[in-house]
Amino acid sequence: MSAKETPVTATSSPADRPPLPLLDLARLDGGAADRALFLSDLRAAIRRFGAFYVTGHGVDAAFLDAVFDLSRGFFTLPERDKLSIEMVNSPHFRGYTRAGWERTRGRADWREQLDIGSEREALPWGPGAPPWVRLQGPNQWPDALPDLRPAVLRLQEELTALSRRLLSAVATALHLPEDAFAPILTDRPTQLIKLIRYPGHDAIEAEDGEGQGVGPHKDSGLLTLVLQHRQSGLQVETDGGWADVPPLPGTFVVNAGELLELATNGYFRAAVHRVVTPPAGVDRLSTAFFLGAGLDVRVPVLPLPDDLAAEARGPEQDPLNPLFASVGENTLKSRLRSHPDVAQRHYADLVGIPA
Repeated sequence: MSAKETPVTATSSPADRPPLPLLDLARLDGGAADRALFLSDLRAAIRRFGAFYVTGHGVDAAFLDAVFDLSRGFFTLPERDKLSIEMVNSPHFRGYTRAGWERTRGRADWREQLDIGSEREALPWGPGAPPWVRLQGPNQWPDALPDLRPAVLRLQEELTALSRRLLSAVATALHLPEDAFAPILTDRPTQLIKLIRYPGHDAIEAEDGEGQGVGPHKDSGLLTLVLQHRQSGLQVETDGGWADVPPLPGTFVVNAGELLELATNGYFRAAVHRVVTPPAGVDRLSTAFFLGAGLDVRVPVLPLPDDLAAEARGPEQDPLNPLFASVGENTLKSRLRSHPDVAQRHYADLVGIPA
């Protein structure tokens, strides 16, 4: 069932169990039987849902609360401070985006956000350079909130380590060497953190009456970790329609991305998900971390064991969101489509890369 064919009415799970599997990562360090059961549960969760909750991840709860406090602090800054680091100023897709200025499937997403990528030097750009080199470069940081930079970079480091550990477990669950994803990630994987605020319905109705916090989509990388604050709104597409994925204290929601779908030839499906705008009078904060391949990597189809390979369905075909063999180009095209304002300002010279 495709995202555009499913009903928009959300479905809820019984109150005594979460809508997605809840996996305790600490079981990886348990006895052989518990570890084997965890790996089996992990494989089943990604194959069936493309997403799961993870606990036992070891990231300090007080630190995560502090990140949310800083996120709230950023979004309550005067507009001039936020616009001083607006994404349109960056040739590397870094910085602040106003609500409605990013689009999914042609419709405006009603969320404001701050995109922070790997803190690396810009790559040389000139004739003959592949377009994706523009994706690496410095971040923009708000002068009015100096504590944000060290906190977000620490979060990026910790969630990169957590995601690498999860991918090692995924490889083991597929009966592959636990370092099977290392050549895809390299020592410089694609990293992106989004600090996100979704305004309530009252703010949206003043604009255009739409209720799309962010429209149905798959993430383009390998894994996404979503840390939700207190307000619900995240939904994952299931066979029964859209399932609410409420915040659970002490957990991340882990989404499989398109590269994981591609690398497993469709044995795993990337999670189709969306965010519904919160009701009037409240807003929603979330923090999302995306881990993908090195920009210059072409992702191979992993050599699954025969029994698993026989169950692979091939990557899903979606003309509105195609998969590409070239990782950097795929990521660039995704960013151009979602941020046409940045494309218009910085990418007129990228002939053949449609915005």
